[in-house]
Amino acid sequence: MGIETSCDETSAAVVEDGVNLLSNEVSSSVDLHAAYGGVVPEIAARSHLEVITPVIEKALKAAKTDWNDIDAIAVTQGPGLGGSLLIGVLTARMLAIAKNKPLYAVNHVEAHVYANFITESPLKNYKLPPAPPQFPLLALIVSGGHSQIAYFTDHFNYKLLGQTTDDAVGEAYDKVAKILGLPYPGGPSIEKLAPLGDPKAIKLPKARLQSAYDFSFSGPKTAVLRASQRLVGKDFTLPSTELPGLLNESQKADIAASFQFTTIDTLLDALEHAVHEYQPKSVVIAGGVAASSALRDQISKRISSDVQYADMKLCTDNGAMIASLGYFMSKHNQHTADPYSLDIAPNLSM
Repeated sequence: MGIETSCDETSAAVVEDGVNLLSNEVSSSVDLHAAYGGVVPEIAARSHLEVITPVIEKALKAAKTDWNDIDAIAVTQGPGLGGSLLIGVLTARMLAIAKNKPLYAVNHVEAHVYANFITESPLKNYKLPPAPPQFPLLALIVSGGHSQIAYFTDHFNYKLLGQTTDDAVGEAYDKVAKILGLPYPGGPSIEKLAPLGDPKAIKLPKARLQSAYDFSFSGPKTAVLRASQRLVGKDFTLPSTELPGLLNESQKADIAASFQFTTIDTLLDALEHAVHEYQPKSVVIAGGVAASSALRDQISKRISSDVQYADMKLCTDNGAMIASLGYFMSKHNQHTADPYSLDIAPNLSM
Protein backbone atom coordinates (compact mmCIF):
# COMPACT_ATOMS: atom_id res chain seq x y z
CA MET A 1 0.00 0.00 0.00
CA GLY A 2 1.41 3.38 -1.02
CA ILE A 3 0.19 6.64 0.55
CA GLU A 4 1.07 10.03 -0.98
CA THR A 5 0.16 13.45 0.53
CA SER A 6 3.13 15.70 -0.24
CA CYS A 7 1.19 18.59 -1.80
CA ASP A 8 -2.41 18.88 -3.04
CA GLU A 9 -3.11 15.29 -4.14
CA THR A 10 -4.29 12.68 -1.66
CA SER A 11 -3.50 9.29 -3.15
CA ALA A 12 -3.42 5.64 -2.15
CA ALA A 13 -2.51 2.68 -4.34
CA VAL A 14 -1.94 -1.05 -4.18
CA VAL A 15 1.02 -2.37 -6.20
CA GLU A 16 2.09 -6.01 -6.39
CA ASP A 17 5.78 -6.92 -6.67
CA GLY A 18 6.67 -3.32 -7.46
CA VAL A 19 5.43 -3.62 -11.05
CA ASN A 20 1.75 -4.66 -11.10
CA LEU A 21 -0.66 -1.78 -10.53
CA LEU A 22 -3.83 -3.09 -8.85
CA SER A 23 -5.32 0.28 -7.91
CA ASN A 24 -4.43 3.97 -7.81
CA GLU A 25 -6.93 6.37 -6.26
CA VAL A 26 -6.31 10.13 -6.31
CA SER A 27 -8.29 13.00 -4.80
CA SER A 28 -6.99 16.42 -5.82
CA SER A 29 -7.71 19.73 -4.11
CA VAL A 30 -6.31 21.72 -7.06
CA ASP A 31 -9.68 23.41 -7.72
CA LEU A 32 -9.66 24.83 -4.19
CA HIS A 33 -6.29 26.51 -4.82
CA ALA A 34 -7.05 27.90 -8.30
CA ALA A 35 -8.56 31.11 -6.92
CA TYR A 36 -5.30 31.85 -5.08
CA GLY A 37 -2.97 31.14 -8.01
CA GLY A 38 -1.06 28.49 -6.07
CA VAL A 39 -1.31 25.87 -3.35
CA VAL A 40 -2.43 27.18 0.04
CA PRO A 41 -0.81 24.83 2.59
CA GLU A 42 -3.59 25.07 5.20
CA ILE A 43 -6.29 24.28 2.62
CA ALA A 44 -4.27 21.35 1.27
CA ALA A 45 -3.79 19.87 4.75
CA ARG A 46 -7.49 20.14 5.61
CA SER A 47 -8.40 18.48 2.32
CA HIS A 48 -6.04 15.57 3.02
CA LEU A 49 -7.59 15.15 6.45
CA GLU A 50 -11.09 14.97 4.99
CA VAL A 51 -10.43 12.43 2.24
CA ILE A 52 -7.49 10.24 3.20
CA THR A 53 -9.47 7.46 4.86
CA PRO A 54 -12.03 7.14 2.01
CA VAL A 55 -9.20 7.21 -0.57
CA ILE A 56 -7.38 4.34 1.17
CA GLU A 57 -10.62 2.35 1.42
CA LYS A 58 -11.30 2.94 -2.30
CA ALA A 59 -7.79 1.77 -3.18
CA LEU A 60 -8.31 -1.50 -1.31
CA LYS A 61 -11.73 -2.03 -2.89
CA ALA A 62 -10.50 -1.24 -6.41
CA ALA A 63 -7.63 -3.71 -5.95
CA LYS A 64 -10.16 -6.36 -4.87
CA THR A 65 -8.15 -6.98 -1.72
CA ASP A 66 -8.09 -6.24 2.01
CA TRP A 67 -5.54 -5.66 4.75
CA ASN A 68 -4.85 -9.39 5.08
CA ASP A 69 -3.18 -9.30 1.64
CA ILE A 70 -1.17 -6.12 2.23
CA ASP A 71 2.44 -6.99 3.11
CA ALA A 72 3.71 -3.50 3.91
CA ILE A 73 2.86 0.21 3.87
CA ALA A 74 4.95 2.88 2.15
CA VAL A 75 4.36 6.58 2.76
CA THR A 76 5.86 9.83 1.51
CA GLN A 77 8.08 11.25 4.26
CA GLY A 78 9.24 14.23 2.18
CA PRO A 79 9.93 16.54 0.56
CA GLY A 80 6.69 18.50 0.52
CA LEU A 81 4.39 20.73 2.53
CA GLY A 82 4.68 20.06 6.25
CA GLY A 83 0.97 19.99 7.00
CA SER A 84 0.21 17.77 4.01
CA LEU A 85 3.00 15.32 4.80
CA LEU A 86 1.87 15.11 8.40
CA ILE A 87 -1.57 13.78 7.47
CA GLY A 88 -0.11 10.99 5.33
CA VAL A 89 2.64 10.01 7.78
CA LEU A 90 0.36 9.95 10.83
CA THR A 91 -2.22 7.89 8.93
CA ALA A 92 0.42 5.42 7.74
CA ARG A 93 1.88 5.15 11.26
CA MET A 94 -1.53 4.42 12.72
CA LEU A 95 -2.29 1.79 10.08
CA ALA A 96 1.11 0.13 10.47
CA ILE A 97 0.50 -0.26 14.20
CA ALA A 98 -3.15 -1.27 13.93
CA LYS A 99 -2.62 -3.74 11.08
CA ASN A 100 0.83 -4.91 12.23
CA LYS A 101 2.53 -4.08 8.92
CA PRO A 102 6.14 -2.98 8.16
CA LEU A 103 6.39 0.72 7.34
CA TYR A 104 8.69 2.30 4.74
CA ALA A 105 9.45 6.03 4.60
CA VAL A 106 9.76 7.10 0.96
CA ASN A 107 11.52 10.01 -0.75
CA HIS A 108 8.88 11.56 -3.00
CA VAL A 109 11.34 12.75 -5.68
CA GLU A 110 13.06 9.38 -5.92
CA ALA A 111 9.62 7.72 -6.14
CA HIS A 112 8.83 9.61 -9.35
CA VAL A 113 11.53 7.52 -11.05
CA TYR A 114 9.91 4.33 -9.78
CA ALA A 115 6.62 5.11 -11.50
CA ASN A 116 8.47 3.89 -14.60
CA PHE A 117 8.94 0.43 -13.07
CA ILE A 118 5.18 -0.14 -13.13
CA THR A 119 4.69 -2.18 -16.31
CA GLU A 120 1.65 -4.37 -15.60
CA SER A 121 -1.93 -3.73 -14.56
CA PRO A 122 -5.39 -5.25 -14.86
CA LEU A 123 -6.70 -1.67 -15.04
CA LYS A 124 -7.73 -0.71 -18.58
CA ASN A 125 -7.10 3.04 -18.51
CA TYR A 126 -3.31 2.95 -18.13
CA LYS A 127 -0.72 2.97 -20.92
CA LEU A 128 2.35 1.42 -19.33
CA PRO A 129 5.91 0.83 -20.59
CA PRO A 130 6.44 -2.66 -22.06
CA ALA A 131 9.40 -3.31 -19.74
CA PRO A 132 11.01 -1.66 -16.69
CA PRO A 133 14.06 0.58 -17.13
CA GLN A 134 17.48 -1.06 -17.19
CA PHE A 135 20.49 0.00 -15.17
CA PRO A 136 22.48 2.08 -15.55
CA LEU A 137 19.68 4.57 -16.06
CA LEU A 138 19.60 8.32 -16.40
CA ALA A 139 16.60 10.11 -14.88
CA LEU A 140 15.41 13.64 -15.59
CA ILE A 141 13.01 14.45 -12.73
CA VAL A 142 10.91 17.54 -13.41
CA SER A 143 7.90 18.58 -11.37
CA GLY A 144 6.30 21.52 -9.61
CA GLY A 145 8.98 21.71 -6.95
CA HIS A 146 11.91 19.75 -8.35
CA SER A 147 14.23 19.73 -11.37
CA GLN A 148 17.08 17.22 -11.17
CA ILE A 149 19.18 14.84 -13.22
CA ALA A 150 20.29 11.63 -11.49
CA TYR A 151 22.39 8.68 -12.67
CA PHE A 152 21.43 5.28 -11.21
CA THR A 153 23.82 2.33 -11.44
CA ASP A 154 21.38 0.16 -9.46
CA HIS A 155 18.50 0.42 -7.01
CA PHE A 156 19.49 2.89 -4.25
CA ASN A 157 22.89 3.45 -5.82
CA TYR A 158 22.85 6.77 -7.62
CA LYS A 159 24.45 10.17 -7.82
CA LEU A 160 22.77 13.49 -8.37
CA LEU A 161 24.38 15.09 -11.42
CA GLY A 162 22.61 18.43 -11.23
CA GLN A 163 19.55 20.33 -10.10
CA THR A 164 17.91 23.72 -10.23
CA THR A 165 19.72 26.52 -8.44
CA ASP A 166 16.52 28.51 -7.98
CA ASP A 167 12.99 27.86 -9.27
CA ALA A 168 11.92 24.40 -10.36
CA VAL A 169 10.36 24.11 -13.81
CA GLY A 170 6.81 23.85 -12.47
CA GLU A 171 7.27 26.91 -10.25
CA ALA A 172 8.54 28.95 -13.20
CA TYR A 173 5.55 27.87 -15.30
CA ASP A 174 3.16 28.93 -12.54
CA LYS A 175 4.79 32.37 -12.21
CA VAL A 176 4.81 33.03 -15.95
CA ALA A 177 1.18 31.91 -16.20
CA LYS A 178 0.33 34.45 -13.50
CA ILE A 179 2.06 37.22 -15.50
CA LEU A 180 -0.10 36.26 -18.50
CA GLY A 181 -3.30 35.94 -16.47
CA LEU A 182 -3.63 32.21 -17.17
CA PRO A 183 -5.30 29.79 -14.77
CA TYR A 184 -3.41 27.77 -12.16
CA PRO A 185 -1.70 25.34 -12.53
CA GLY A 186 0.53 27.11 -15.01
CA GLY A 187 2.01 24.14 -16.89
CA PRO A 188 -1.17 22.91 -18.60
CA SER A 189 -2.33 26.51 -19.21
CA ILE A 190 0.88 27.51 -20.98
CA GLU A 191 1.02 24.26 -22.95
CA LYS A 192 -2.52 24.87 -24.19
CA LEU A 193 -1.75 28.44 -25.31
CA ALA A 194 1.78 27.92 -26.68
CA PRO A 195 0.80 26.23 -29.99
CA LEU A 196 -1.02 29.45 -30.95
CA GLY A 197 2.18 31.49 -30.67
CA ASP A 198 5.65 31.74 -32.22
CA PRO A 199 8.37 30.11 -30.08
CA LYS A 200 10.99 32.35 -31.70
CA ALA A 201 9.02 35.58 -31.25
CA ILE A 202 10.78 36.57 -28.04
CA LYS A 203 14.42 35.82 -27.33
CA LEU A 204 14.74 34.60 -23.75
CA PRO A 205 18.06 33.85 -22.03
CA LYS A 206 19.32 30.42 -21.02
CA ALA A 207 21.45 30.44 -17.88
CA ARG A 208 25.06 29.36 -18.26
CA LEU A 209 26.13 27.75 -15.01
CA GLN A 210 29.42 26.22 -13.89
CA SER A 211 27.97 22.71 -14.07
CA ALA A 212 26.49 21.49 -17.34
CA TYR A 213 23.85 19.63 -15.36
CA ASP A 214 22.50 22.43 -13.16
CA PHE A 215 19.48 24.54 -14.14
CA SER A 216 18.30 28.07 -13.48
CA PHE A 217 14.85 29.26 -14.46
CA SER A 218 14.68 32.60 -12.65
CA GLY A 219 16.34 34.36 -15.61
CA PRO A 220 13.79 33.37 -18.28
CA LYS A 221 10.98 34.07 -15.81
CA THR A 222 12.27 37.62 -15.18
CA ALA A 223 12.92 38.09 -18.91
CA VAL A 224 9.26 37.23 -19.57
CA LEU A 225 8.20 39.96 -17.14
CA ARG A 226 10.46 42.58 -18.77
CA ALA A 227 9.43 41.55 -22.32
CA SER A 228 5.77 41.77 -21.35
CA GLN A 229 6.27 45.25 -19.93
CA ARG A 230 8.02 46.36 -23.14
CA LEU A 231 5.28 44.89 -25.35
CA VAL A 232 2.66 47.07 -23.67
CA GLY A 233 4.89 50.16 -23.86
CA LYS A 234 5.73 50.36 -20.16
CA ASP A 235 8.92 50.12 -18.11
CA PHE A 236 9.91 47.93 -15.17
CA THR A 237 7.82 49.96 -12.72
CA LEU A 238 4.56 48.57 -14.13
CA PRO A 239 3.21 46.00 -11.63
CA SER A 240 2.97 42.50 -13.05
CA THR A 241 -0.64 42.30 -11.85
CA GLU A 242 -1.63 44.84 -14.52
CA LEU A 243 -0.10 42.93 -17.45
CA PRO A 244 -2.91 40.41 -18.10
CA GLY A 245 -5.29 43.26 -18.91
CA LEU A 246 -2.82 45.05 -21.22
CA LEU A 247 -1.39 42.16 -23.27
CA ASN A 248 -3.45 41.04 -26.27
CA GLU A 249 -4.08 37.36 -27.00
CA SER A 250 -1.45 37.18 -29.74
CA GLN A 251 1.21 38.61 -27.44
CA LYS A 252 0.28 36.16 -24.68
CA ALA A 253 0.54 33.23 -27.09
CA ASP A 254 3.97 34.35 -28.32
CA ILE A 255 5.23 34.75 -24.74
CA ALA A 256 3.87 31.33 -23.75
CA ALA A 257 5.43 29.66 -26.81
CA SER A 258 8.80 31.37 -26.33
CA PHE A 259 8.96 30.58 -22.63
CA GLN A 260 7.97 26.94 -23.11
CA PHE A 261 10.52 26.44 -25.90
CA THR A 262 13.37 28.05 -23.92
CA THR A 263 12.56 26.12 -20.74
CA ILE A 264 12.40 22.74 -22.46
CA ASP A 265 15.52 23.56 -24.48
CA THR A 266 17.37 24.25 -21.22
CA LEU A 267 16.35 20.87 -19.80
CA LEU A 268 17.32 19.05 -22.96
CA ASP A 269 20.73 20.71 -23.18
CA ALA A 270 21.60 19.09 -19.84
CA LEU A 271 19.92 15.77 -20.65
CA GLU A 272 21.62 15.49 -24.04
CA HIS A 273 25.00 16.19 -22.45
CA ALA A 274 24.40 13.52 -19.77
CA VAL A 275 23.28 10.90 -22.30
CA HIS A 276 26.47 11.49 -24.31
CA GLU A 277 28.73 11.35 -21.24
CA TYR A 278 27.20 8.40 -19.36
CA GLN A 279 25.76 6.25 -22.19
CA PRO A 280 22.95 4.81 -20.02
CA LYS A 281 20.93 1.74 -20.97
CA SER A 282 17.71 3.59 -20.12
CA VAL A 283 16.63 7.22 -20.06
CA VAL A 284 13.64 8.02 -17.85
CA ILE A 285 11.63 11.25 -17.73
CA ALA A 286 9.78 11.48 -14.42
CA GLY A 287 7.59 13.91 -12.49
CA GLY A 288 4.57 16.02 -13.33
CA VAL A 289 6.24 17.96 -16.14
CA ALA A 290 6.92 14.61 -17.87
CA ALA A 291 3.22 14.65 -18.79
CA SER A 292 3.92 17.62 -21.10
CA SER A 293 3.38 16.69 -24.74
CA ALA A 294 5.63 19.60 -25.77
CA LEU A 295 8.49 18.18 -23.68
CA ARG A 296 7.97 14.72 -25.15
CA ASP A 297 7.90 16.13 -28.67
CA GLN A 298 11.18 18.05 -28.30
CA ILE A 299 12.86 15.07 -26.63
CA SER A 300 11.93 12.83 -29.57
CA LYS A 301 13.66 15.28 -31.90
CA ARG A 302 16.86 15.70 -29.87
CA ILE A 303 17.57 12.54 -27.89
CA SER A 304 18.56 9.55 -29.99
CA SER A 305 18.28 7.03 -27.12
CA ASP A 306 14.97 5.37 -26.31
CA VAL A 307 13.26 7.49 -23.67
CA GLN A 308 10.79 5.96 -21.23
CA TYR A 309 7.76 7.66 -19.68
CA ALA A 310 5.23 6.46 -17.16
CA ASP A 311 1.54 6.71 -17.97
CA MET A 312 0.37 10.34 -17.83
CA LYS A 313 -1.60 9.59 -14.65
CA LEU A 314 1.55 8.23 -12.98
CA CYS A 315 3.66 11.30 -13.85
CA THR A 316 1.83 13.55 -11.41
CA ASP A 317 1.83 12.79 -7.67
CA ASN A 318 0.34 9.37 -6.93
CA GLY A 319 0.39 6.53 -4.42
CA ALA A 320 1.46 3.95 -7.00
CA MET A 321 4.99 5.33 -7.31
CA ILE A 322 5.27 5.36 -3.51
CA ALA A 323 4.14 1.73 -3.31
CA SER A 324 6.54 0.66 -6.07
CA LEU A 325 9.55 2.27 -4.39
CA GLY A 326 8.43 0.80 -1.05
CA TYR A 327 8.47 -2.67 -2.59
CA PHE A 328 12.02 -2.26 -3.89
CA MET A 329 13.07 -0.89 -0.49
CA SER A 330 11.78 -4.09 1.09
CA LYS A 331 13.57 -6.30 -1.43
CA HIS A 332 16.90 -4.49 -1.13
CA ASN A 333 17.04 -4.54 2.67
CA GLN A 334 16.39 -0.85 3.18
CA HIS A 335 15.53 0.04 6.76
CA THR A 336 11.93 0.03 7.89
CA ALA A 337 10.61 3.07 9.75
CA ASP A 338 9.46 3.03 13.37
CA PRO A 339 5.68 3.61 13.28
CA TYR A 340 5.86 5.07 16.79
CA SER A 341 8.38 7.79 15.93
CA LEU A 342 8.55 8.41 12.14
CA ASP A 343 8.61 12.15 11.51
CA ILE A 344 8.04 14.17 8.37
CA ALA A 345 10.97 15.66 6.39
CA PRO A 346 9.64 18.63 4.35
CA ASN A 347 13.15 19.46 3.03
CA LEU A 348 14.26 15.90 2.31
CA SER A 349 16.65 15.68 -0.62
CA MET A 350 17.92 12.85 -2.80
